[in-house]
Amino acid sequence: MSDANEQVLYEAHPAMFRNHPFLFVLNCILCLAIVGIIIFVVWYFRCRGTKLTITNEQTTLRTGLLSKFTNDVFHENVRNIIVRQTFFQRIMGVGYVGISSAGQGGIEIEVNGIPDPDRVKQIIDDCRDPRSGRDD
Repeated sequence: MSDANEQVLYEAHPAMFRNHPFLFVLNCILCLAIVGIIIFVVWYFRCRGTKLTITNEQTTLRTGLLSKFTNDVFHENVRNIIVRQTFFQRIMGVGYVGISSAGQGGIEIEVNGIPDPDRVKQIIDDCRDPRSGRDD
């Protein structure tokens, strides 16, 4: 605007949706897909970075890819094992497992989405039962 008497009579930006509605919708879907891919990749690495290991003496939960967190509970110290499954988790054969020991006030090992959580509980119960037939 070079003149002090000059007035703006009309000002606008090009219309994205009305000008190219198909392209606008396609771009929205692609944005959702990109966000979905990012969420999927993060979810995948969180699952791959979590590992529950049960030996004949202890249960170990390791989490993290770049930084690691490890929690061990010896079977002789296990006081409570919680298995929880929602309706859909039962259909899919996965569930939540929580393990508490005598040395701590709360649940020490918590992991969700573990395949066959009842089998996990049974394995730990068998290992902590002195009459399970183990040779010590």
